[in-house]
Formats: sequence, structure tokens, C-alpha cells
Amino acid sequence: MPSYTVTVATGSQWFAGTDDYVYLSLEGTAGCSERHLLDKPFYNDFERGAVDSYDVTVEEDLGEIQLIKIEKRKYWYQDDWYLKYVTVKTPMGDYLEFPCYRWITDEKEVVLRDGRAKLPRDDKTQILKQHRRKELEMRQKMYRWKEWHPGFPLSIDAHSHSELPRDIQFDNEKGIDFILNYSKAMENLYVNRFMHMFQSSWSDFADFERIFVRISNTISEYVMQHWKEDFMFGYQFLNGCNPVLIRRCTEIPKKMPVTMDMVECSLERNLTLEEEVKQGNIFIVDYELLDGVDANKTDPCTIQYLAAPICLLYKNLENKIVPIAIQLGQRPGPDNPIFLPSDATYDWLLAKIWVRSSDFHIHQTVTHLLRTHLVSEVFSIAMFRQLPAVHPLFKLLVPHMRFTIAINTKAREQLICECGLFDKANATGGGGHVQMVQKAMKDLTYSSLCFPEEIKAKGMDSKEDIPYYYYRDDGIKVWEAIMNFTEDVIHIYYESDEVVCEDVELQAFVKDIYVYGMRGVKASGFPKMIRTREKLAEYLTVVIFTTSAQHAAVNFGQYDWCSWIPNAPPTMRRPPPTEKGTVTIEQIVESLPDRGRSCWHLGAVWALSQFQDNELFLGTYPDEHFVEKPVKEAMAKFRKNLDEIVSTITERNKNKKLPYYYLSPDRIPNSVAV
Repeated sequence: MPSYTVTVATGSQWFAGTDDYVYLSLEGTAGCSERHLLDKPFYNDFERGAVDSYDVTVEEDLGEIQLIKIEKRKYWYQDDWYLKYVTVKTPMGDYLEFPCYRWITDEKEVVLRDGRAKLPRDDKTQILKQHRRKELEMRQKMYRWKEWHPGFPLSIDAHSHSELPRDIQFDNEKGIDFILNYSKAMENLYVNRFMHMFQSSWSDFADFERIFVRISNTISEYVMQHWKEDFMFGYQFLNGCNPVLIRRCTEIPKKMPVTMDMVECSLERNLTLEEEVKQGNIFIVDYELLDGVDANKTDPCTIQYLAAPICLLYKNLENKIVPIAIQLGQRPGPDNPIFLPSDATYDWLLAKIWVRSSDFHIHQTVTHLLRTHLVSEVFSIAMFRQLPAVHPLFKLLVPHMRFTIAINTKAREQLICECGLFDKANATGGGGHVQMVQKAMKDLTYSSLCFPEEIKAKGMDSKEDIPYYYYRDDGIKVWEAIMNFTEDVIHIYYESDEVVCEDVELQAFVKDIYVYGMRGVKASGFPKMIRTREKLAEYLTVVIFTTSAQHAAVNFGQYDWCSWIPNAPPTMRRPPPTEKGTVTIEQIVESLPDRGRSCWHLGAVWALSQFQDNELFLGTYPDEHFVEKPVKEAMAKFRKNLDEIVSTITERNKNKKLPYYYLSPDRIPNSVAV
């Protein structure tokens, strides 16, 4: 009688094992086996991290094994089980791998196909076509689209983390409890004694040092020491935690009537302002999106303020980017002066502080929340709804969707909801952040997510003209490494452009993103269909880069650049100045966040800057969804390319007072999970 050796691997997460009854059956081209009981309660099989083997004897040869069915039947209480994979050794000595990497809950069963990736056109038998169709039908019932706010990209239909499908929940929900984590952060930073001191102002800048912890972090301490200096102000537009707004200025905007007389003392080349513009030495950052956004009114005891500044910057003879003019409102007039470096010290300093505060708001809500978190959630939901586990693109993308829906759901539950943590310290809390996302959707285009294209569109692509833009340099290296990897995988499974066009599941995935993520807006430039292998490689690179590198670039530097409160105020408690020559140090300190808001801000940027305990970094794929040798070779090549980038960045950063490492692949998590 034919005998099969079955090996079952249980996950190593907490509570991954099970004491329930577990049954297995095999289905081949020549027949099906009986149900075989693999484990009984208290047999000590299927414990956390265990790999257990069994001999399964059948009455007659089953032919080529196509499916295996795993059933779990409850013994006493609900006992979820995380099944990593099953391998089957056939009577002929062949080994078949059946990846699972998901939870089996309640009295559920899973039906697994072997690990070879297959496009829809590859399935010839009715049983495999039916399995494929049923999996997607089930997933589409579990992963439903829902509008959280009008105009937002659609998100998952779940009110809380506990309502999510078990497979996409965090292993330990306490580990991502924002309230708990922020409170712990404040305790670890020794600032919890200030956390309830709202409306209590600091005495002076030095007083902020009482909550500033000098940990072994060269950047945050350097920021504290140099934040007032113009070079530090300008440098952050290139390599801070929001290095995406600066663009080359091709024409001084009419709404900012800067004259040569105003800025002549800042220009170093004996050229007029117009000539400097033509030579490409003038840059601009415009916070127009904040114009008209409502400031936070959740605390009647503290009036909070927003501004929508315009900042003009100049590349000096040292190739440093420095500010030369700041206007704090969008409409010119006598009550909206243009502040200059030649103004009184405190006038110029307060103008720069207002820009830094505005930059913080755009960073948190648009650069970070919308353009990484919410967009990545769209990619995740579309993937689960339209790509079955056997599809090569599901296998490619699923590591980059790990915990993304979960972290966003938790954020909607605790952080950015009405009366959430975001309201505590931020001037855009209380609904302003919602208005910002709604306004920013018009600029969320496909081309803006194509990293090299976006850099070029902003006129920031020349390494000779702008030599110290490390965000650009490292980002392009990582983009190209991801692009090469996706091309390698695509060429394994798609032999021609025609095969791309025929892949109905791929086309449904792309359409879901366009219709539900981009809300069917044609101007977004998101494709409704992909027709070539070249375009598919670019599209997949956009998905992987956004969920990994782009998020890392704008998330993990938050403590470095925002922990010194005057450099990134989350709120301002006095309106922007409307005239020059009146600003005092007392007025600046009164404008900055009070003690309570400062502490909540510090706890937030600390918690958001930490990696997950079980973080998986770019190119690390411990779950073996792919089993084919050519794909494993492509992964090894990808890792080698990433390692070379790490070495290059490490060498460049040696002895730098301000190292740039946010896009070093060994610091880029695979997915948006924090």
C-alpha cells in the first residue's frame, strides 16, 4: 500500500500551537485519501515552533498530489493554530511543498496547493480552477472596502483590530496599543511628570532641555545644538524626515512679492534674483495646502493656530541650501510681511519656527499618513481580494503587506479618530488632519509615487547641482534594486506582454486600486490596466517601494528631527506675527507648545520611530511562499544588491556629524507596520 510522509511545521509566534484534533487528507489526479488523524489532544504535537512528521498510508496510488486539506476540530476551547507549511514525500521519493503561513481558527479547514506559483492560464483542471475561484470568493467576503471619511482612499471594513481577519492581525495586540506605547515612551524618557501640565508654558529654550533626553543619538542632539542656524533649517528639506517638499523654483510666485532689494544681502554670486532663478539656485517650499484648514479646537482652554507659509531658499557657494525669505500666509499684504535673514534675530527665528511647525503638519498627515499608510493599505486590501495565494504576485507582495491593515485599523481606533491621541498635541487634530487628506488627494498621482520621476519633476535630480541630497541618492539606488528584482520575477512567470494582458487576476488587482484606492479619479494617473511586462515591473516597484523604503524614509527619523520641540512644534499657541520688530523671546516661548503637549509629542515621535520587536527588513523573506529555484536565485541577487547599497551608505556616513541612514536597506522594514 502506498505510503506518504507528511511533515507539518507550526509557527513560532506566541500561542501558535494547538491541542485540538487535526486531520489531513490528500487529493490527487487519481483519487482522494481518507481523512487521517494527525494529532489528538495532549499528544504534544503541533507545539509552538515544532516540526512534526507522520506516515500516511493509502489503499491505492493517488497520482499527482494537487491539494491537501487540513482540518482542525475543537477539543475544549478555541485554540488557534498557525500553520507554516506542509511537505509531502511521495512513494516515488519526490518532495512537494505546500506553503500556508496563516492561522487556522475555530473549527475551520484550509485547502492548500503546492508551492509552485501559477497564473490563471496555468490551471488546466477543473479542481484547481475551482480552488482558485473559491479562495478569492472567500477573501472578498472577508476583505471589504469601506469609506472612513469622504474623499479618502477606501480602507478595510473593520471598526477595531479585533474585527480583522486573524491572518492580518498583530501577533500581540498589546504591542501596538498606541495609548500604552505613548505612555511607556513618556515614562522611558522621564517626562511623564509633565504629561498632564497643559496650559503650563516653558520658561525659555533651555527649559525644553528638561524633557530632552541625551541618548546616544547624534542627530537629535546635533539638532538641539544647531536648530537656530540657517544651514540646519535648509538641510532638513533635503535629508530630514520630510525631504519630499522642496522643489527648484522656476519663477518667483506673484503671491510672494520678493524683490532683489530684500534678498540682495543673501545672494553670493553677484547676480540678480531673476538670474539666480534662471541658473537654478533658488528653491521653494509652499505650504498652500494648510490654507483654510481648521486649527484644533478640542481644548477650550488653549487656542491653537496654523499658518500656510511660503519659504524661498538659496543654494550658496558652499552648495548649502539656506532660507532667504519667508512669508507666513498665502495672500500678500501689509499684515503679511516677508521675513528675511537681515531682520531682527527673533523675527527671523519665529518665522522659521512657523515653517518648521507647518512642515511637521504636512509630514504627519500627508507625507506619512496618506502617502505611505493609507496608500499601502489600498495595495494590501486589493492584493487579498484579487490575488490568490498561488499567484506569483501574491507571493511577491505579501511580505510587504505584513501588519499594514492592522496598524492602520489600530490608528483609526485610537490615534486619528475623533478625540484620539492625535488631538492631544497637534494643531491639526480635531478634524484639521481630515481636511488635509481630502485636499491632498488631488496631488496623489501615480507618477508622484514613482520615485525617480517625482524627483525629476521637482527639478531635484541633478547630483552636480545638489550634491548633498542623500534622500534622493539612496532612494534611487533602492528603487533600482527593487525594480531589478521585480523584473527578474516577472520574466520567470510572464513570457510576453500578451501573458500580462491575459492575467485576469492581475488586471482585477490593478482595477481595485484605481477604483477604490484612487476613487476612480482619472487625473490620478493610476492605470486601470497593465499591458506590458515593463509597466508591470514599474507598478510592482511602486507598491514595494512605497510600503518599504518610502515609509522608512519618512517615519524612522521622527525622533531624530522632531524630539527637540522648537525644531518641530506640533502646535502653536499664538497667531503668526503680522508685523516686524515686535517679536520677543517671551512671545516665542508662549507660542510654542505647553509642557503637557510637548510631552505627548515627545512620546509620539519616540514610539513611532521604533522598529517592531520582530521586524523583517527589506529582502528578508523567512516565509517561503516561493519554492522555485529561479525565484530563490532572484531573491539572493536582490539581497546581494541591497547589501552593496548598505556598504556604500555606511562608508559615506563615516565620521559624518549628520549621517543619513533612513534608506539603508538594513533599516528599511519590508512593510508599513508602525
